[in-house]
Amino acid sequence: MTTPKSALKNTQHYVLTKSNIENTPTTKHVHQFNDNAIRHTVSLSDIVGLTKFGLHLVRVESGDETTQHHYHENSDEFIYMLSGELSLHYGDEVYQLHAGDFVGFPAHGAAHSMRNNSDTDATYLMGGNRPAFDICNYPDIKRRMYTIHGKKEFVDLENLGQIEP
Repeated sequence: MTTPKSALKNTQHYVLTKSNIENTPTTKHVHQFNDNAIRHTVSLSDIVGLTKFGLHLVRVESGDETTQHHYHENSDEFIYMLSGELSLHYGDEVYQLHAGDFVGFPAHGAAHSMRNNSDTDATYLMGGNRPAFDICNYPDIKRRMYTIHGKKEFVDLENLGQIEP
């Protein structure tokens, strides 16, 4: 089977060299529900135009957290440690992660978050699918966020009502 010539157009836009990545400025992300969760990120997938899957090169400075403790209903996530150390709070357990460690966070799995308790930066690859509809639960702050086609809204669980049959 041959690939149509039209599919090969501009393939250079899909190739990122080590130099390209090293020279791409990071974006500082402060989590919307946790001011202590600060990540410096290069979104590799966005640069090359991937829309159904996200892959990000992330750096977390000493003392910073990665996110608010959470889990997704429809999105699988993973991390692969490249350097440094992170303390992972996953479900009821705490793990120390080092370069070469991999962690999967399946949809509807245990809540998770990480913190850099070391004296040096930690870097990792973070990835996951991008469903059109997702629910992210934040059990420690009793909040739920809905993502529908990229638009995000949240509700505090105390304000969430039930419909009686």
